[in-house]
Amino acid sequence: MKIAIIGTGNLGLSIAKGLIINNTITTLYLTKRDLNGLSEYKDHKNVFLTSDNSEAILNSDIIIFAVQPGQFENILTSIKNELTDKHVLISTITGFKIERIEALIGYKFPIIRSMPNTAISVGKSMTCICSNEVGKKRIDIASAIFNGLGTSITIGEEHMQAATVICASGIAFWMRLIRAMTQGGVQLGFEAKEAMDMSVYTALGAASLLIENKSHPEAEIDKVTTPRGCTITGLNEMEHQGLSSSLIQGLAASFNKINEISTQ
Repeated sequence: MKIAIIGTGNLGLSIAKGLIINNTITTLYLTKRDLNGLSEYKDHKNVFLTSDNSEAILNSDIIIFAVQPGQFENILTSIKNELTDKHVLISTITGFKIERIEALIGYKFPIIRSMPNTAISVGKSMTCICSNEVGKKRIDIASAIFNGLGTSITIGEEHMQAATVICASGIAFWMRLIRAMTQGGVQLGFEAKEAMDMSVYTALGAASLLIENKSHPEAEIDKVTTPRGCTITGLNEMEHQGLSSSLIQGLAASFNKINEISTQ
């Protein structure tokens, strides 16, 4: 695949690393105003560095935009005349709807919105994607790219705000839960590093059980709870203190906030 990443900051660089490691590219153009931060890639075979977005677009078929939201409109306006029927556009820009992109460049191009999270830097992102009508025939391209950087799921664009909360903000929510488990472990007598390792790898194990067994959380909980046992006692106390309720309320609060921001 001939790919260009427009805006190779933290997210763009994470995507670039994944594409290179997975040998997904035929050529890869990376654009940035200051190329000094990309110097380690200048000797990579078939990787090209440039500050000229037009150059990158003219030499690529798949264009991944990873710029700041405030820059996106100007970039689209400046490069729209370079776009041709061969191009597939993939946006990672939060809150920038497809209809807004179409209004700037036209309606004939395949446009795909994606919402990765920061775990993309370690190849473990949960990325949600959607497309315009033209893009439905090319959405498999985006799926292949993001499946090489974790896992992807195709959703309706109307759910992208909620996906941002669950997947992108969700990283922070899970970090807070792991931190709480770590603090609890310290209170029970472990050193902080020991408690952190125990919490992190137990969380990884729990997620892996659900993925590998294709099971439901309650089915796995039933395997480790016994009558009058310590696990069910701890779970019930957490529920009495509002564990599930507080998580759901937090998701709802974040969802309300992102909708408020999007209308400003």
